[in-house]
Amino acid sequence: MGGGSEPLDTKHGQFIGGWGNLGSQTQKGIVTYALSANRQRPLAGVANAAVFNTYRRCKAQFLYVVPPIAFAYLLLNWATEKNEYYNSKEGRTHSPEASDAATQGGTVRG
Repeated sequence: MGGGSEPLDTKHGQFIGGWGNLGSQTQKGIVTYALSANRQRPLAGVANAAVFNTYRRCKAQFLYVVPPIAFAYLLLNWATEKNEYYNSKEGRTHSPEASDAATQGGTVRG
Protein backbone atom coordinates (compact mmCIF):
# COMPACT_ATOMS: atom_id res chain seq x y z
CA MET A 1 0.00 0.00 0.00
CA GLY A 2 2.16 2.78 -1.10
CA GLY A 3 1.87 6.31 -2.29
CA GLY A 4 2.24 7.69 -5.76
CA SER A 5 5.78 6.60 -6.66
CA GLU A 6 5.78 3.01 -5.42
CA PRO A 7 4.95 0.23 -7.86
CA LEU A 8 1.25 -0.63 -7.62
CA ASP A 9 1.71 -3.83 -9.60
CA THR A 10 3.94 -5.76 -7.17
CA LYS A 11 4.07 -8.88 -9.33
CA HIS A 12 5.76 -7.17 -12.25
CA GLY A 13 7.27 -4.23 -10.38
CA GLN A 14 5.92 -1.74 -12.87
CA PHE A 15 4.53 1.68 -11.96
CA ILE A 16 1.20 2.09 -13.69
CA GLY A 17 0.56 5.69 -12.70
CA GLY A 18 -0.79 7.76 -9.84
CA TRP A 19 -4.41 8.42 -9.03
CA GLY A 20 -6.35 9.61 -12.05
CA ASN A 21 -3.76 8.28 -14.47
CA LEU A 22 -3.60 4.55 -13.82
CA GLY A 23 -1.76 3.47 -16.94
CA SER A 24 -4.28 4.85 -19.41
CA GLN A 25 -3.60 7.34 -22.12
CA THR A 26 -4.04 10.98 -21.33
CA GLN A 27 -7.53 12.07 -22.25
CA LYS A 28 -8.11 14.84 -24.74
CA GLY A 29 -10.91 17.37 -24.93
CA ILE A 30 -11.41 17.79 -21.18
CA VAL A 31 -11.22 21.42 -20.18
CA THR A 32 -11.12 22.49 -16.56
CA TYR A 33 -11.98 26.00 -15.48
CA ALA A 34 -11.27 27.55 -12.11
CA LEU A 35 -12.29 30.76 -10.41
CA SER A 36 -10.28 32.33 -7.66
CA ALA A 37 -11.79 32.33 -4.19
CA ASN A 38 -11.98 36.11 -3.94
CA ARG A 39 -13.95 36.36 -7.19
CA GLN A 40 -16.66 33.91 -6.19
CA ARG A 41 -20.00 35.04 -4.82
CA PRO A 42 -20.98 32.32 -2.34
CA LEU A 43 -24.10 34.18 -1.15
CA ALA A 44 -25.35 35.23 -4.59
CA GLY A 45 -29.15 35.04 -4.67
CA VAL A 46 -29.51 33.72 -1.13
CA ALA A 47 -32.01 36.38 0.00
CA ASN A 48 -34.17 35.96 -3.10
CA ALA A 49 -34.08 32.18 -2.90
CA ALA A 50 -34.85 32.23 0.82
CA VAL A 51 -38.03 34.26 0.31
CA PHE A 52 -39.42 32.09 -2.46
CA ASN A 53 -38.29 28.84 -0.85
CA THR A 54 -39.97 29.84 2.43
CA TYR A 55 -43.18 30.71 0.56
CA ARG A 56 -43.12 27.38 -1.29
CA ARG A 57 -42.59 25.39 1.92
CA CYS A 58 -45.31 27.27 3.82
CA LYS A 59 -47.74 26.79 0.93
CA ALA A 60 -47.03 23.07 0.91
CA GLN A 61 -47.71 22.74 4.67
CA PHE A 62 -50.75 25.06 4.78
CA LEU A 63 -53.42 22.33 4.68
CA TYR A 64 -51.62 20.28 7.33
CA VAL A 65 -51.39 23.14 9.82
CA VAL A 66 -54.29 25.59 9.39
CA PRO A 67 -57.37 23.27 9.55
CA PRO A 68 -56.39 21.62 12.87
CA ILE A 69 -55.60 25.02 14.40
CA ALA A 70 -58.90 26.46 13.13
CA PHE A 71 -60.81 23.45 14.49
CA ALA A 72 -59.08 23.76 17.87
CA TYR A 73 -59.88 27.50 17.99
CA LEU A 74 -63.55 26.91 17.17
CA LEU A 75 -63.79 24.11 19.73
CA LEU A 76 -62.16 26.25 22.43
CA ASN A 77 -64.41 29.19 21.58
CA TRP A 78 -67.51 26.98 21.77
CA ALA A 79 -66.41 25.51 25.12
CA THR A 80 -65.69 28.97 26.55
CA GLU A 81 -69.10 30.29 25.53
CA LYS A 82 -70.83 27.18 26.91
CA ASN A 83 -68.94 27.52 30.19
CA GLU A 84 -69.82 31.19 30.49
CA TYR A 85 -73.48 30.35 29.82
CA TYR A 86 -73.55 27.55 32.42
CA ASN A 87 -71.98 29.86 35.00
CA SER A 88 -74.42 32.69 34.33
CA LYS A 89 -77.71 33.23 36.15
CA GLU A 90 -79.68 32.29 33.05
CA GLY A 91 -77.64 29.14 32.51
CA ARG A 92 -78.15 27.97 36.07
CA THR A 93 -81.91 28.31 35.82
CA HIS A 94 -82.01 26.28 32.60
CA SER A 95 -79.75 23.48 33.76
CA PRO A 96 -81.30 20.00 34.33
CA GLU A 97 -80.51 20.12 38.07
CA ALA A 98 -82.29 23.46 38.45
CA SER A 99 -85.37 22.29 36.56
CA ASP A 100 -85.60 19.15 38.75
CA ALA A 101 -85.29 21.25 41.92
CA ALA A 102 -87.92 23.69 40.67
CA THR A 103 -90.45 20.95 39.89
CA GLN A 104 -89.92 19.32 43.30
CA GLY A 105 -90.40 22.57 45.15
CA GLY A 106 -86.79 23.07 46.09
CA THR A 107 -84.79 26.23 45.78
CA VAL A 108 -82.29 26.99 43.09
CA ARG A 109 -78.87 27.67 44.51
CA GLY A 110 -76.89 30.29 42.77
